[in-house]
Amino acid sequence: MTSFFDKLNISIDQNNSLLCVGLDPVIDKLPKHLRTSQTPLFDFNKAIIDATAEFACAFKPNSAFYEALGPSGIEQLKQTVDYINQNYPNIPTILDAKRADIGSTNEGYTEYVYDYLQMDAITLHPYLGSEALEPFLAYKDKGQIILCRTSNPGAGEFQDLLLDGAPLYEHVAEKVRDKWNGNNNCLLVVGATYPSEMKKIREIVGPNMIFLVPGVGAQGGNIEETMEAGLGLNSRGLIISSSRDIIYAGSDEDFAQASALRAKETRDEINKYR
Repeated sequence: MTSFFDKLNISIDQNNSLLCVGLDPVIDKLPKHLRTSQTPLFDFNKAIIDATAEFACAFKPNSAFYEALGPSGIEQLKQTVDYINQNYPNIPTILDAKRADIGSTNEGYTEYVYDYLQMDAITLHPYLGSEALEPFLAYKDKGQIILCRTSNPGAGEFQDLLLDGAPLYEHVAEKVRDKWNGNNNCLLVVGATYPSEMKKIREIVGPNMIFLVPGVGAQGGNIEETMEAGLGLNSRGLIISSSRDIIYAGSDEDFAQASALRAKETRDEINKYR
């Protein structure tokens, strides 16, 4: 089985891209002609995937949008991941789920995410510590993406709290660097909306660790500042995620073409600063 990191490197090279397309569909925001379908989320995702695959290094569905619909939503999430794996096998999938629990519960999560859904990576909370995350960290070929400095406006409420003279997010970066990344399968979530914090985190973890970067697009993160602050070794090290700005670029029957154009524009803007 091809690892998350192998897939990522292949897709970066093939598509000349650091852009991750977020697949976060909401029924009420879908084009009207799809809303009466038995599988509206999958139908929408399929069109977006086909339109944007040549510009993407990864796809990232957020679990909440599928869980909200119950069994049907979960099934459409699996259909989406299966479609990517079958038709675009060199593009990795990331489940944005921000899971965190005790170890035995995380064993259930790993079976769901990696065995059932067949995802390549997942976002994780660090708050319960490495002992609790061990079921995830043990998957050497998967990407374990640890929340470090998130993109939301209230992120600093806890993440900026000082501990031994340094903010908490810096301690998370150090812990991942020194203790949790023994299998070289850890990444960090670092928001584009906080470029100065991103620069500090890059200094802490060095040029090799990869950042998943939310906050570009609808949240207002600046691509140039993000690239200057976070770019890693060999003009890589960043997976820059955009969801709403791309998938809702159009609302008519030609919505997928509008998404393709927006994805290309975003990919190309990122590449201006590589």
